[in-house]
Amino acid sequence: MKDISYYCNKMNIDLNDNQLSQLDTYMNMVIEKNKVMNLTAITEPEEFQLKHYADSLSILTTNYINPESTMIDVGTGAGFPSLPIKIARPDIRLTMLDSLNKRIRFLDEVIAALSLKNVETIHARAEEGGRSPKLRDHFDIAVSRAVADLRILAEYCLPYVKVGGVFISYKSDNIDEELRLSENAITRLGGKLEETISFTLADSDINRRFVIIRKVKPTPKAYPRKPGTARKEPL
Repeated sequence: MKDISYYCNKMNIDLNDNQLSQLDTYMNMVIEKNKVMNLTAITEPEEFQLKHYADSLSILTTNYINPESTMIDVGTGAGFPSLPIKIARPDIRLTMLDSLNKRIRFLDEVIAALSLKNVETIHARAEEGGRSPKLRDHFDIAVSRAVADLRILAEYCLPYVKVGGVFISYKSDNIDEELRLSENAITRLGGKLEETISFTLADSDINRRFVIIRKVKPTPKAYPRKPGTARKEPL
């Protein structure tokens, strides 16, 4: 079976036995909890390790995760991509935010089971958290693997990023039109498209792209707008 150690070897990512054990425990907890709670449609272990773990960890092949970075995962769901990143890079300080408290309680169980340090979970909608003085302009990196238009994700995520930091969105590879349509929103929210990085998950036909948006000035106080507005009326 191709497992995460196989995929990490393909990406030149080094994980020790404890980290591999943590990932195994995490996967088993997700699959077990998924029997009573909708966390993922992917429950076959080999597919899980490719589409959740290898995909999440592929960000480590870029130059954007610096030692002791502060990171927020907006709309973290079952913990992807940020918990695999935290397991592989225990030096980062991680905040995981989700609107569903049941998911947050599950993530707290995982964090305790894996004895992870410097991880915080927050139950809040993205728009609410983005207006919190504790969270706004606070993070070196915001990540999101959520399925939403980049205009919406930028409004959700850029308020959390400090000037000079980055918002990194996990996307499919066919997003040229989406990128074009998002230019105005990114600018209005204080961001600038820095680059996109295309990659293919090892031994698969899954083509992905990271969209790297640099925060170049503070997000105006008007953003994020009231919950639900970004989806109904994208910038």
